[in-house]
Amino acid sequence: MKRVLVMAVLLALAIPLFVAGQTTLETVLARGELIVGVHGSLPGFGFLDATTGQFTGFDVDYGKAIAAALGVGVEFVPLTAGERFTALQTGQVDVLIRNTTWTLTRDSKDLGLDFCPTTFYDGQGFIVRKADNIKSIKDLDGATVCVTSGTTTEGNLADAFRLNGLTLNTQVFAETEAAFGAYDAGACDCYTSDKSQLASLRTTATVPGDHTILPDTISKEPLGPLVRHGDDEWFDIVKWVVFATFFAEEHGITQANVATFSSDNPEVRRFLGLEGGMGAKLGLSEYWAVQVIAAVGNYGEIYERHLGPDGLDIPRAGSLNDLYLQGGLIYCPAWR
Repeated sequence: MKRVLVMAVLLALAIPLFVAGQTTLETVLARGELIVGVHGSLPGFGFLDATTGQFTGFDVDYGKAIAAALGVGVEFVPLTAGERFTALQTGQVDVLIRNTTWTLTRDSKDLGLDFCPTTFYDGQGFIVRKADNIKSIKDLDGATVCVTSGTTTEGNLADAFRLNGLTLNTQVFAETEAAFGAYDAGACDCYTSDKSQLASLRTTATVPGDHTILPDTISKEPLGPLVRHGDDEWFDIVKWVVFATFFAEEHGITQANVATFSSDNPEVRRFLGLEGGMGAKLGLSEYWAVQVIAAVGNYGEIYERHLGPDGLDIPRAGSLNDLYLQGGLIYCPAWR
């Protein structure tokens, strides 16, 4: 917790933690620690357990995966929606993994950031009280909607109401917790955000069972890690760490069997570091992918741990977050 407070001061003062003239990889290796920007209060994705002082979640595991590939420690920094991009731009964090939507505007030269592969395909929706008998967006005409500022949700909300010819009233909050808290207290008729976030926030409601998520999905919200634009070596590393978790699931490589996994498949052997020199191409050890899976497991294991039945219980089967072999979009390019 002390380190989190120190990081908060550094962020406020905009003091960079990278060394001028060094690449991100060089800086991280010299520091011996990866600094990851995450959400600090979103169960399932990024959550700081006040009891243990440890961060946990789907996004947090991807931070651990990158650190494992590099063979360094990892530090997590909780960031608000409003400060997340500045923290990455100014070098306060090495990578941002905070349920952030990939959009053209954010992926352009204005922000100076690059999106890595999507780790979770989401869409914006609405959470309402069951007692209000609201069944779809059509029933929200004239409703007051709580929303968080500094996110894509404001624009999506306005577009959806306009397209459906509905009258919109909003209450805007700087923080997600405040916005959802206002809804939970009855100040708004509904709260809108990514559906995964709604599932997470519902677990924090005063009476979770009193709320339901509407079937309407009003946007595309592909979520994944971000890095600074122009550092291609770092971009490649983060990108292929994500792909490693996809590849492992596709080939049945798990956290439990990766140390002893055996195969005659040349592509799998390259993944395991047994041939091909794939590690050197990224500036990593030949066994970096094995280190990743040993640390956090494959994509399916990460998903089940945090978003499956024992977590947020977000169905994966038949969704875009399923393997491409099962009709989803989780797909790893060729390992060669």
